[in-house]
Amino acid sequence: MSSGDDQQSQALAKPAFSEVQASSLVESVFGLKVSEVQPLPSYDDQNFHVYISRTQDTADGPTEYVLKISNTESSKNPDLIEVQSHSIMFLQAAGFPTASMCHTKGGNITSLMSIDNGSEIKSYLVRLMTYLPGRPIAEISVSPQLLYEAGRLAAKLDKTLEKFHHPELSILHRENFIWNLKNVPLLEKYLYTLDQNQNPEIIKQVIQLFKDEVMTKLNHFRECINHGDLNDHNILVEPSSNSASGDTVYQVSGILDFDDMSYGYYVFEVAIMIMYMMIESKTPIQVGGHVLAGFESIIPLTALERGALFLLVCSRFCQSLVMAAYSCQLHPENKEYLMITAKTGWKHLQQMFDMGQKAVEEIWFETAKSYESGISL
Repeated sequence: MSSGDDQQSQALAKPAFSEVQASSLVESVFGLKVSEVQPLPSYDDQNFHVYISRTQDTADGPTEYVLKISNTESSKNPDLIEVQSHSIMFLQAAGFPTASMCHTKGGNITSLMSIDNGSEIKSYLVRLMTYLPGRPIAEISVSPQLLYEAGRLAAKLDKTLEKFHHPELSILHRENFIWNLKNVPLLEKYLYTLDQNQNPEIIKQVIQLFKDEVMTKLNHFRECINHGDLNDHNILVEPSSNSASGDTVYQVSGILDFDDMSYGYYVFEVAIMIMYMMIESKTPIQVGGHVLAGFESIIPLTALERGALFLLVCSRFCQSLVMAAYSCQLHPENKEYLMITAKTGWKHLQQMFDMGQKAVEEIWFETAKSYESGISL
């Protein structure tokens, strides 16, 4: 959800292009004739849904794109955005439903735009990519089958990225990146944004447990490149068929937002996905077992990684809840989007804590085990 290492400066630097400016940018940089532009929700970058008019040169190409304008802080790190963009192209070539990158008139996949607003000149990196079909998982009733498939997808993605090479790949070691799960202790400097109604004490407890029980084990987890934000708005689905019971069966049609990519661990990816799949669920505690089963069908976790899963899911709740509160102070006009997780997140985190690690793990691990016999719970 966030795309740089300094959250504060990022939040203050979100682009504010008008639809007219966005349309002009697409035409001047990418050479496409725009028929309509619509704003898309975003965290600290700015996104537009772009419709283009058919011309002789674009008769066979796509007609819908996403214009992504990176915030000023991220735009100072073009190598990172370059690596992210090439990873999207690499995954598409490997068969994943990721976007195609559109080249500028000069043949590049990014362009740095400098805008003089009268008092200073600000620079923004812009990219144009194909618009992917489907609806976010957040908008549908998620079945155990889809949770399982989502877990498999996360594992396949991490496994495939093992083969991804780029001269600047080391830039994904983002040491102070606030959204990398290993950096949960960095949340302490943002706790002042929480009021007593938001229960800051449970956040403090999770941070301390993370320091005591997770940080000491990180060297034993298996490292990989993480997408880092496989949430219920970044995975798109489309109906594929109807089941015997008449329910719609969905398949993944798109994977969005690679801005949080960084070196992490396999267990981070599955923990992040479990947390976000819990958000909209009517039975949130049950979610983890289905996602875990799908993930472990590709990458079985070690006993140590499994033992950290509960705290990692709690920790991701903390990251999302704290940083949403912080960002809302800076951008109250974007509150509805920023507080998506918070609507149910506090309740789910409290429920996990009230039940305790052992009880939650029992549900997750028994559900995951049931897939081995072909009978999912």
